[in-house]
Amino acid sequence: MAVKVYVVYYSMYGHVAKLAEEIKKGASSVEGVEAKIWQVPETLPEEVLGKMGAPPKLDAPTITPQELAEADGILFGFPTRFGMMAAQMKAFFDATGGLWREQSLAGKPAGIFFSTGTQGGGQETTPLTAITQLTHHGMVFVPVGYTFGAKMFNMEQVQGGSPYGAGTFAADGSRWPTEVELEHAFHQGKYFAGIAKKLKGSA
Repeated sequence: MAVKVYVVYYSMYGHVAKLAEEIKKGASSVEGVEAKIWQVPETLPEEVLGKMGAPPKLDAPTITPQELAEADGILFGFPTRFGMMAAQMKAFFDATGGLWREQSLAGKPAGIFFSTGTQGGGQETTPLTAITQLTHHGMVFVPVGYTFGAKMFNMEQVQGGSPYGAGTFAADGSRWPTEVELEHAFHQGKYFAGIAKKLKGSA
């Protein structure tokens, strides 16, 4: 039976969605792993999103909290808001109380990826503060660490990501994930899927 890895994200302007696509590709490259992308529900009305200049959502299906229990491992992606996850993702986590009562997510591996506006905007605080959600569910946090290798030490160009997970900088919204940032995302998906596969195999 295939190992199910869910890539669950919220993306207002598309930067996190772009990372999610690469993470899915990375996870799917591991034999015996089936990766699927999901979006969390939007909480803002279309009128407000229009005024904010947000583009239409991609075609990824919208997930319900109960569907998280079907996954063998989950990677959560979101943009930052003042150094923490966006309210849309927090609202989704707030709706997982039923899963918490049943301990449906306990023991499942989880990873995090993210987007921030600036270099000091939360490439570490955003995932760090999100770990509380995983902890209360008893999930096993799987950081990417420095397994991406030498490119994590590059000082020649601005790049997102950290030991917590893959990341990108959106700046004013016009900057898109670079080739290195996308490679980091692919690597995280592949690395995480390998861990999820091992954990399921040893269960």
